[in-house]
Amino acid sequence: MSELRNKLSSVFGEKLNRENPLPEHPRPQFKRAAMQSLNGEWIYRVVQKEDRKEVFRGKILVPFSPETELSGVGRMLNPDEVFEYRKNFVSAFQPEKERLLLHFGAVDQECEVFVNGEKVGEHKGGYTGFSMDISEQCTEESNLLLVRGTDGSETVPHARGKQRWKKNCRYSSIFYTGQSGIWKSVWLEKVPKNYLRYAKMTADLDEEGVRFSFAVNSPAEEEKIEESVHVRIFEPQIFASKTKEGEKGADPVKEAEEKPIHTEGMHLLYEGEARPGEEFFCKLALIKPWSTEEPYLYPVQFQYGEDSVESYFAFRKLSLGRDKKGILRFFLNNKPTLFTGLLDQGYWPESLMTAPSDEALLYDIRKTKSFGFNTIRKHMKVEPDRFYYHCDREGIFVWQDMPCGGGTYNHFFVTDFPNVWDKGARKIKDSHYKLFARQDQAGREQYYKDLEEMVEELYNHPSIVLWTPFNEGWGQFDARVATEKLRKWDKTRLINEACGWFDQGGGDLFSIHNYRYALKIKPEKNRVVALTEFGGYAFPLKEHLWSKKEFGYKFFSSEEEVTAAYEKLWERDIFPNVEKGLSAAIYTQTSDIEEEINGLMSYDRKVDKLTKEILKKLNKKLMEAYHSCF
Repeated sequence: MSELRNKLSSVFGEKLNRENPLPEHPRPQFKRAAMQSLNGEWIYRVVQKEDRKEVFRGKILVPFSPETELSGVGRMLNPDEVFEYRKNFVSAFQPEKERLLLHFGAVDQECEVFVNGEKVGEHKGGYTGFSMDISEQCTEESNLLLVRGTDGSETVPHARGKQRWKKNCRYSSIFYTGQSGIWKSVWLEKVPKNYLRYAKMTADLDEEGVRFSFAVNSPAEEEKIEESVHVRIFEPQIFASKTKEGEKGADPVKEAEEKPIHTEGMHLLYEGEARPGEEFFCKLALIKPWSTEEPYLYPVQFQYGEDSVESYFAFRKLSLGRDKKGILRFFLNNKPTLFTGLLDQGYWPESLMTAPSDEALLYDIRKTKSFGFNTIRKHMKVEPDRFYYHCDREGIFVWQDMPCGGGTYNHFFVTDFPNVWDKGARKIKDSHYKLFARQDQAGREQYYKDLEEMVEELYNHPSIVLWTPFNEGWGQFDARVATEKLRKWDKTRLINEACGWFDQGGGDLFSIHNYRYALKIKPEKNRVVALTEFGGYAFPLKEHLWSKKEFGYKFFSSEEEVTAAYEKLWERDIFPNVEKGLSAAIYTQTSDIEEEINGLMSYDRKVDKLTKEILKKLNKKLMEAYHSCF
C-alpha cells in the first residue's frame, strides 16, 4: 500500500466539516424523512489477500477513498490487498413494525457487508449504489458494520473509468490516480414493514401525462397488504438555486442559496391511486416542459401504507428532426436544440472522484452554465445522485457515459490509428474482442449488469438526455447490442453508441473526436453529426499544478495566447460547420486534472483560464448560427 502526496486543495476541501462530511440527503429524488448518515470517521485497515497479514490500519473519513487527502489516509490500495472498514452505530427502530435499510452510494469495486458478524449482502461494480435490509441483524444497542472488499483497478475487467493503479501505459497522462473502497455516502433509513423500493416515472409531453410504475418490498406472505400507492402531484415550479453575487456568478467560499423541492404549501394538481407492479398513467391539465432556460419540476408524493416518499419529475421530449435543408438535427420538446458543452470528469485534487462538498458539485454545474454552455458530458464516471439533482434544478443537459472496463488497451490501436485514419477505424467491427481487450466473458456479462444498474439508478433525472455506452474503443464490444439493450430499458433518451471512432453504425449520433486537424463535416442520412470531443488547449498555471508532468493537445503560455487560439478554433472549426449539419460541440474540458492541464479552470477551481465574457459570446454566436438553419 503505497503512500500518496498532493499539495493542491480547493476552497471546498479547505472548509470541510470533518465532524459531519456530506450531510445532505444522498437521494433527493427518493426522499424519506428518517435518514441517518453514516458518513464520518470509521476504522480502516488493509490486509494481504493470501495470508491476511495486516499492511496498514488507522482511521478514515468516509466517504473519501483512502487514496485521497481528505480521507486522512493518503495511501493507495494494491490489487493483492483487501480493505476493511468498521463502524459502530446505533439506530433505534421498532422491529415489530419497522425495517432498517442500509444504503451505499458506491463501493469500488467488489465488497461484502456484515452486520454484527453476519453477512447481509455483497455487490460487484464500483459506480452504482446498492441497499440491504439489516433489520434481523441489528440490536437496539450498538451495532458493528463491516465492509470488506477488493479493487483490482486495471488488472480486472470491471468498469474503472479513468482510474489506474499504475500509470505506466501509453498516454498515461489522460488516466488518473486509482481509488478504492467507499467513495459515495453511506446512510440508514427506517421504513415500515411494507415500503416502496423504487418508483419509475416517464413523463410524456405529447400525451400530456406521466406514467408511473412501482416496486415494493416482499414481506412474508401472511404480512402482505393489498394496498395501492397514493400519488399526489403538485404544480410545477423552478427550484434553481441563486448565488449571493447575482449576475457575477457563484462565489465558492459562500454557501449557495438552495430552494428545496418539497410539497408544503403547493397547489395540488393531481391525486390518484396506483397498483404496485402495474403501469399507471395520469393525464395532467397543466403542462410546463423542462428546458435549460426554464427547468420546471413537478413535486410528487407517494404514500404506500405508512411509507411516505417525496420525489419529482419533469416533462421533456428528445427527438430528431430536419432543418430547412433537410439535414437531421436534435430537437427538445419538439423544437430544434443544439448541445454546446464541456467534457466533465468530476475529479478534485483533495478527494479525487468524491466532490469535497455538495456546494462543490453545484459550483462546477453553475460555472459551466455561466460560461454559456448548456451541456455537461459526464465522462467515464457515475456521479452521486445529488449531482444530477442539481442539474435537474439548475437546468443543464447531461450526456452520461458508461465508465469503461475490459483488459489492457492497445493504445496504438485505440488512439493513434483512429486519430490518423478515422475512416479506417469506423470500418472495424467490435466483435473482434481481442483487439478491444474484451476477451473475458464474465467481464462482458458484468458490463451489461453495470450498464442496466446505471440506467435504473439515473432513469428519473430529466437532465440526462443521452447515454454513451462506449468511448474511443476502450473495452468496446458488440456496441449494437448495447444500443438495443438501452432502447429496451429507456425509450426516452438519445444514444451515442460509440463515441469518437470505431463506429458500428447505430445510435442517434455520428460522433467525431477531433484534436488535430481542421474540421470538415458533411451531413449524415440517418444520424445527427456531433463533435463530441475537441480542443484540449493547455495553459499551465504555476501555482495550481498537481504534477511537474504536463499534458495537453496544444500548449500556450498566457491567457492572451490561449484566448486567441480558442476563439480562432471556434471560428475555423465550429461556426462554418453548423450549416453543414454540426449539431453538438463538446470542448475538453471543465477543469485541469492531475497531469492533464487542458481545463477552463485550474484543478483546484481557484482560477478561470478564459473569461466568462469570451465564452458566453462564442456560445451565443453558435446558438444564433444553429437556429438560422431552421
